[in-house]
Amino acid sequence: MANLSVFDKKIFNAEVFQGYVDRIPNPTKTELIKSRAIRPRPELAAAMADQAGGNYLTTSLRGLINGSAPQNYDGSTNMEPTNTATFKHSRVVVGRMKSWIENDFSYDITGGEDFIANIAEQIAEYWNEIDQETIIHILTGVFNMTDEAGAAFVESHSYDVTAVENSEGVTGYMDGTTLNTAMQKACGDNKSAFTLAIMHSVVATNLENLKLLAYMKYTDSQGMERELSIGTLNGRAVLVDDGMPAETGESGTVYTTYVLGDGAIEYTDCGAKVPYEVDRDPATNGGQDTLYSRQRKCWAPYGISFTMSSMATLSPTDDELENGANWELVSTIGTDETEYISTKSIPIGRILSLG
Repeated sequence: MANLSVFDKKIFNAEVFQGYVDRIPNPTKTELIKSRAIRPRPELAAAMADQAGGNYLTTSLRGLINGSAPQNYDGSTNMEPTNTATFKHSRVVVGRMKSWIENDFSYDITGGEDFIANIAEQIAEYWNEIDQETIIHILTGVFNMTDEAGAAFVESHSYDVTAVENSEGVTGYMDGTTLNTAMQKACGDNKSAFTLAIMHSVVATNLENLKLLAYMKYTDSQGMERELSIGTLNGRAVLVDDGMPAETGESGTVYTTYVLGDGAIEYTDCGAKVPYEVDRDPATNGGQDTLYSRQRKCWAPYGISFTMSSMATLSPTDDELENGANWELVSTIGTDETEYISTKSIPIGRILSLG
């Protein structure tokens, strides 16, 4: 076997140089960020820039007329008109940045391998992973709400089966009724608003073993039938992604399955002044290049506002996104008594299970 040398974390040897041609496969999936649950709202980027600070925006949601009772039409009662309420939906911009550095000598000793180019080719995928992690932090914060209205949402939109015996006689595991029950518990007769579930592979494998989760198929150009990575359960699309939360508890690992509707999370790319740049330092370590990347994006769960009540700087940290005090249900503007959005209209739910 060839004697290998290492410099700056790079293996260099003519016999193994071909290894650089094929990049290490990235096992991390980003199914949530690619799903229909994300609704682009590019028109809000300009509004963000126009508001003072440019990192926080409140938009309005129009109220419904169907909540008020009609008066009696008896020929002697005067009509008393009512108006619709306007709800405010507040959202914050999440700013993140990252840089990578590579030395000239690494280029020289590997026969001209351009490591900066290798990094550049992976940036989009890297930010997809970060974006999905950001959304998970946001959903964690939403389900950490503790105010009265928020706690009511968390209770009704969470279905915990970790101590429930399922139809197979196993405690804590999902079965064929779990998803349907969770959707009804969250949104009642509006459960059709849910269109997909995204779960950890442990949960998906359990459902596969019960022959409850089936994967969609397609026929390729050669006429061969192949499986897609999208499954179905109770008529909803199922995405499998190990980026979903899995936390060790007293009874075992508790897995969170998120159940979402189309457009459950609104997305705006607010942009950065200089999103990408490369800096050249010819002196240090014989010469090195640094690639810098910055982004500012807004992820807003429908019907739930970011309050900024516990935020130290102009961009929330991951811990601040997970802080339930920073989230509240969308509520009315300028009314004597606060009215909250109906939680049946929010297609965001979760299932807690052991598998």
